[in-house]
Amino acid sequence: MKRQLVVLLIVLGAACVAGAQQDAIPDTHAVNRNVAAEFSAAPASAGTYSALANVLAPSSNFDPAPAFAAPPTIAAPDASPSPAPDPKFLYGGRDDFRWQLGIGAEWIRFRSSIFNASAVGVKASVTYFTNDWFGIEGNLSTGFAPEIFKNEHVKVLVYGAGPKIAWRERKWEPWAHVILGGAHEQPQTATFSKNAFAVEAGGGADYRFNPRLSGRLEANWIRTSFFSQSQNNFELMGGVVFHF
Repeated sequence: MKRQLVVLLIVLGAACVAGAQQDAIPDTHAVNRNVAAEFSAAPASAGTYSALANVLAPSSNFDPAPAFAAPPTIAAPDASPSPAPDPKFLYGGRDDFRWQLGIGAEWIRFRSSIFNASAVGVKASVTYFTNDWFGIEGNLSTGFAPEIFKNEHVKVLVYGAGPKIAWRERKWEPWAHVILGGAHEQPQTATFSKNAFAVEAGGGADYRFNPRLSGRLEANWIRTSFFSQSQNNFELMGGVVFHF
C-alpha cells in the first residue's frame, strides 16, 4: 500500500513539472508575427482614439492646436511713395521757390552837366521772398561807354538793396522795387568824387518758361548825386531768372 502511494506521488510530481515547463516555453509564433501589419490591417476604432484623447488631455478644455505655433507673418513694406514735402508757397495753383537769381544785359543812359554817355553792361540781382508777394532784393549794375575824353572811357557802377513786391502768377509775374545804395563812375573829374549816393526805382515782368526758369524785362529810373548835383538816369534790362 505504501509502495503504491509513493508511485502515485511521483507521477503527480512529474505531471506538475511537465506542465510548468510547457508554460515557460515562449510562443515563438507570437514573437515573430508582424505587429505593424496587424495595426495597419485594420484602422483603430473610435473608442481607441477617444481613450487616447482622455489619457492625453482629460480636461474638457483640450486645445488640439500644435504646441509650437507658426511664426507670425511679417507684413511686406509699404510700396506706396512717400508723401510730397510741404510746398514753399502755394498760390495761384503753383508751388514756387523762395529765391530768384536774375542776370542779363543792360543799357544805362547817364546824363550830367559834365558829360552824357550811353553805357552797356551786365545787371545781376538776387531776391529772397519772405512770403508769396514780398521779397528783399540786392542788385548790381555795370555799364561801359566809349571814350569821351582823351584816353578816358565812361564806366558806371550802381549797387544797393531794398524791398520788392511781386504778383506771382502761374506764367506772368509783374513786380516793382525800390533800391537804396551807391554809385561809382569814371573818368575822374577835378575836385569831385567818383562815388555818390544812388536811388533806383522801377519794375518789370517775368514770364515763366518752366518752374526753374523765367525771362525778364525791366526798366528803372536811377537818381545819382555826382559832381555836387543830381542826375536822372534811365536803365533798360533784358535777361533770365533762375528759381531755387
